[in-house]
Amino acid sequence: MGLLQRMEARPWADGKTITYRYHPVGAAKPINLGTDRAAALRKVLDMNGQPSGQTAVGTLRWVWDRFTSDSPRWKKYSQATRDDYTDAWKQLGERLGDMHVGEINTAIVARYVHVERASAPRRADIEKSLLSRLFGYGIILGVCTENATNDVEPHGGEARTKAAKPEVLAKFLTWLESQTPQMRIIGMAAEYCSLAGNRQVEFLPLTWDMVDDAAKEVRTVRAKQRGKKRGTVIEVVEVTPKLAALLGRLRALRGTRGTDCVFVFPTRDNNQYSARGFKSLWQRSVQKALQEGVLTKEVRFTFNDLRAYYVTEHKTSRGHLPDLHKNKATTAGVYDRNTEVPREAL
Repeated sequence: MGLLQRMEARPWADGKTITYRYHPVGAAKPINLGTDRAAALRKVLDMNGQPSGQTAVGTLRWVWDRFTSDSPRWKKYSQATRDDYTDAWKQLGERLGDMHVGEINTAIVARYVHVERASAPRRADIEKSLLSRLFGYGIILGVCTENATNDVEPHGGEARTKAAKPEVLAKFLTWLESQTPQMRIIGMAAEYCSLAGNRQVEFLPLTWDMVDDAAKEVRTVRAKQRGKKRGTVIEVVEVTPKLAALLGRLRALRGTRGTDCVFVFPTRDNNQYSARGFKSLWQRSVQKALQEGVLTKEVRFTFNDLRAYYVTEHKTSRGHLPDLHKNKATTAGVYDRNTEVPREAL
């Protein structure tokens, strides 16, 4: 997989080692390239006069370089999406990067998604999504004529169905209050998500001038809007007594950091958290909670589960789903995790 033209891979009987060979044009005897895949690729590039440090025109790597530098679609992606696709490229580039994009067929994509990446199905689906984008851009650049991912089924996966239990969430948030200052902020961000239902990309840039004390509301820009509505839909979140108490604790924290602390959920140096930095600290907090017995594997939850917690509790207490998406069926299908549905009898 991902070999150059006229290269051959020969698996050993142990199922682990692979010997690479190259078949020169017009020669009867193949050239042994050893068992190091990267070294074998460099040897073939050298033999064909292609410098190993230069990206060959038309390869998947060449398309990726142009996609990330010139594509209008890439420029529209959020930083979180760019980071996700960059991580996905590390796997794609290692296996398929040196192949000409026009030679990557449906069989190669299917094997990559369902055999080579079978142990990481969620990541494989993200990598397939990126590969589809690269095929699309390759068609625009004129180096391929079809999208080989179209007929490859993704692993798929059912949406999570369990919501975080209120008592488990309360115990975890209380524990975070006794941890380091930055873990406390992570805990208050989690509490905010459970009360307001905002995505990380919506509340990480939240500044204090977006909190209106007089009107008792928090105004954030709704993410994942397309076309002309991008960046124009404002979510106005009501400040309830619980949310007001949380904001009060955050203001007290701000008082210890000075007036230059403009972000509601600041980093150690009073800047905005990046998606990667926030995710890393959240995961460390969860792992420490597991080690200390605050959480268990059976009741642990993801950060995105807090958005589902908000939707579930909102429907239970208010009797209807909150306005999170243009289509309420999306909110119901992804985030409503109520297991009891009340209705009236005749």
